[in-house]
Amino acid sequence: MMNKTAILVKNELRNHFNSASAYVVLVVFLLITGWFFASPLFIVGQAELRSLFSTIPWIFLLFIPAITMGSIAKEKTAGTFETLATLPLKDSQIVMGKYWAALILTFVGILFTLIHFATIVILGSNIDYGAILCGYIGLILIGGVYAAIGVFSSSLTNNQIIAFIVSFLFIFFFVILEFILIFIPAPLVEIFQYLSIGYHFSNIARGVIDTRNIIYFLSLIIFFLRLAVISMETRKWK
Repeated sequence: MMNKTAILVKNELRNHFNSASAYVVLVVFLLITGWFFASPLFIVGQAELRSLFSTIPWIFLLFIPAITMGSIAKEKTAGTFETLATLPLKDSQIVMGKYWAALILTFVGILFTLIHFATIVILGSNIDYGAILCGYIGLILIGGVYAAIGVFSSSLTNNQIIAFIVSFLFIFFFVILEFILIFIPAPLVEIFQYLSIGYHFSNIARGVIDTRNIIYFLSLIIFFLRLAVISMETRKWK
């Protein structure tokens, strides 16, 4: 028998795919990733996934906030949030249901990029299967962090556009950190580098599975999901 969170995930996914928004977002995602994969292939005759792995986190910067912006904010706008709150569901179950639905949708987008992997296999390129596997693990972890941030941002407001902007800004902060290290005082560089999501992703994408990188991603996921639960709980005091 499906537990309550699983039922919520199923309903959330059904709502996504019963509207055109999920299909539009996925198609746009696939077109953009296809472009960045095909460009090196046709311009320099090189079929590889490194450029795709370095590009997808930037695409996720818009893709995942677009998926998550309505996860809770839409419920408030539609007036169904109060109904949801009266169901025998814990706030943590509601948050996790919204989170897993967003993560599954993100995973579906990543899954479609296996078409590009199949292409390089067919073309007989020199393939580093270990690095490719690590690259996909890194993308899933980044997707997990971005989705957690998106659900938290959606819990803060009943306006989906505001939720999108807040989510984008939070994610952009973690992305841009690796590019501003030269402006950071030397004693603080290591701290800001550790906070940088690109630093940890690049380590994994190179084929280095270090527990410190895994702990970083899981810690951010837990942190923002906990913030989302706290945000949900504040409704009881209003």
